[in-house]
Amino acid sequence: MVLHPAGQIDVEVTLLGVGVQASVQSAALVRTVRKIMQGVLHLPGYVFPPTSNDAPEAATAQGRRQFPQKEVHIIVPTSAGGGNDTMARTLTRKLGPLLGQSVVVDNRAGANGTIASEYVAAARADGHTLLFGYIATHGINPALQKLRYDPVADFSPIGLIGYSPTLLVVPAELPVHSVEELVRLLRSSATRLSYASAGVGTVPHFAAELFKLQTGTQLQRVDFSGAAPAIADVASGLVQVMFPSLFTAQPYLRSGKLRALAVAGASRLPALPELPTLLQAGVPGVELTQWYALFAPAKTPAPVVRQLNTALNAVLQDPEIVARMEADGARVQISSPGELHDLLMAESEKWQGVVLQAGLRGEVVVEN
Repeated sequence: MVLHPAGQIDVEVTLLGVGVQASVQSAALVRTVRKIMQGVLHLPGYVFPPTSNDAPEAATAQGRRQFPQKEVHIIVPTSAGGGNDTMARTLTRKLGPLLGQSVVVDNRAGANGTIASEYVAAARADGHTLLFGYIATHGINPALQKLRYDPVADFSPIGLIGYSPTLLVVPAELPVHSVEELVRLLRSSATRLSYASAGVGTVPHFAAELFKLQTGTQLQRVDFSGAAPAIADVASGLVQVMFPSLFTAQPYLRSGKLRALAVAGASRLPALPELPTLLQAGVPGVELTQWYALFAPAKTPAPVVRQLNTALNAVLQDPEIVARMEADGARVQISSPGELHDLLMAESEKWQGVVLQAGLRGEVVVEN
């Protein structure tokens, strides 16, 4: 045993001779050797260089051990300041230290999420470029229009992040306090009111179109490059209606700038128990719970996917992260890559059917 300022260090020594005549034949740091044998500690390649026969295998193993080798970029398909952006930045605070590298949020808004999705789909499949995907990029948008990326084939699912309910909100200054009053106003108003869309194929767009169909009312669509600028204009009264996630709407509800009229979901919310569902308010067929997930490009190595999934799930079980997301109106949900893949398949089938039934696909024209 050797005493060191950092604590006790165990050294195994083989001696030749006795007393003052003894000489050290060999010595080993016991804990270090044990860690090497257990695969916890890895020696640099220059200590025991691989032979020509096992070089490719050794290089592959070393590459897996060293992930990530540089900054990890999470591409967010919406503008800064919105719910997706806020959620992504909340995760990166804990994800970076777990991975041992900086994790950077990169907002690439535009073309209704297709710019970001196409960018990640075409990125190098090494785990350093990820997509913060959600119900629009991998559910509704592909059902509404033909895209240049396949939401299933072009991505490797990492894991779910969570869910957030969708609300029907209006500016606090608008003189309506219920869904019934809003429908009455829409039918009687001499001028057509407008709704805020975060882009074609997003929940705010899709939910509003379903609402129009179910109520027989008219609303003028106003497109924005993401939920953040959209909800800001609703809060200021420039646009009259929006269907944001609770995560996006929460700050404006707390400040009193927005009024929530209903939940576009199957049940009432514990956080807003007085708020009816749209079905309870007399409007069936408008149920959209938003989900969020992390994706890598297709063919990302399985060990990298597993490492990212493990790190993501660890972050989502952190009490601080859980409390923060719940306070903002989201419910965390951990999953395996396979479970996220199953969700994608179910969402694709669901929204294809809804779009066909509602007759919305032919009405969508997108300029990329």
